[in-house]
Amino acid sequence: MLNKGKQIGMVVTIIVLGAVIGTLVGKILAFILPEGVVKQFFLISTTLSIGPGTINIILLSITVGFSITLNVISLIGIGISYYLLRWWR
Repeated sequence: MLNKGKQIGMVVTIIVLGAVIGTLVGKILAFILPEGVVKQFFLISTTLSIGPGTINIILLSITVGFSITLNVISLIGIGISYYLLRWWR
């Protein structure tokens, strides 16, 4: 049996994977769907971001940031991945 830390990591990984797959499906649907209300609804999106943050050491400067774009399809992907995770356990 997995310990508590590995279980939480697995849940977060599965949900993020669902969001990424949902966002990719949303981007593909953007090319397939004709212009109209349905396309506008499914492609409403928001971007969540952290950073950029800069770490400046004398010889080296590193800039780190994180950004994810969520749309309606990615929320559906998160829901499906959560359902599959609950069913799988």
